[in-house]
Amino acid sequence: MFNNIPPITRNIIIINVVVFITSFFLPQLNNLFAAYYPFSPNFKSWQVITHMFMHGGVMHILFNMFTLFSFGPVLEQALGEKKYLILYFLSGLGAFFLFNLWNFVEVQQLVSGLENLGLNASEIYAKSAIDYSGDLKISATTAEGQELSQKLYMALRTPMVGASGAIFGVIAAFATLYPDAKIGIMFIPIPVKVKYVLPIVVIGSIYLGISGNGGGIAHLAHVGGAIVGFILARIWRKHLYRFN
Repeated sequence: MFNNIPPITRNIIIINVVVFITSFFLPQLNNLFAAYYPFSPNFKSWQVITHMFMHGGVMHILFNMFTLFSFGPVLEQALGEKKYLILYFLSGLGAFFLFNLWNFVEVQQLVSGLENLGLNASEIYAKSAIDYSGDLKISATTAEGQELSQKLYMALRTPMVGASGAIFGVIAAFATLYPDAKIGIMFIPIPVKVKYVLPIVVIGSIYLGISGNGGGIAHLAHVGGAIVGFILARIWRKHLYRFN
């Protein structure tokens, strides 16, 4: 059955699984290939791409790969390998961009808050480096300063991982090309048209991402991927056959 999956989708799944297994034996890959905030001392340029192949746990990669397996083959056959590959990676880049655009806003607010208290945010930047081995003592003595320092420290040290943004682009493109296709959803007894599901998921992701109630999930990355997938599918669909 696996050999029947179109080559691009199949190879993406294989690479993700291989990288995930390898990261168990070489845990340092997580710091090297996960995507940190672009102005963090831990950020490297290649992370813009490599983070799409890193995952935070077994359930994370299983859900992503199953979703790609469900939607990817149809799109790969409809768009062709070249366009499908462009869709996948541009959606992943869109996810990275939107997530870190919001990160930039939040980090700047934290930096401004520290500066208003007479504290130097560069101290936190230096101490947030993964390879930093010095004293972690900070200048902040008030509860507010310590809280802002801790939040900035975590923002600079917490990476973004996963193929979810790229896969949301695939889902959004599928919904754009096949709006009346029906999919099954847990706890809903009847199949639902994908054109109704996607907007609800996107709106929910925007709310969770902005409200900070995301539970450690990069919801705005999902939105960024979906936006790119939708735009590309709209551009390309007039050149494709019409589908029922």
